[in-house]
Amino acid sequence: MDARLAAIFGAHGIDAPTFDVLATLARQGPPYRVTPAELAANSMITTSAVAQRLNRLDSLGLVTREPNPDDGRGKFVRLTRSGRELIDKVLPDHICTEEDILKPLSQAERSALAQLLTRITQPD
Repeated sequence: MDARLAAIFGAHGIDAPTFDVLATLARQGPPYRVTPAELAANSMITTSAVAQRLNRLDSLGLVTREPNPDDGRGKFVRLTRSGRELIDKVLPDHICTEEDILKPLSQAERSALAQLLTRITQPD
């Protein structure tokens, strides 16, 4: 599964961590921004790993950092127009690949899988 998704991401010139950040920002809806701490929590990675990813994505023009008016020391990470355009191109291919991966499963099996994955990923 990872290899198939990596191929889709690679075809668009990105990797899975890049997709994760861009998709997380896109899910926020306008203005497509979160704090780095929220991004770390949503991505289940450390804040230092987020900082490294953001440095790279910022240098590519896919995200930008903005001051947080409610926190003088804090920042928001915002998806740029280029970042939105890229995720809009990648997402349909990603969804199609996921659908293809799940094709062998019946609807009941998909529901059971979703319930089981939720059980193991949700804190008690």
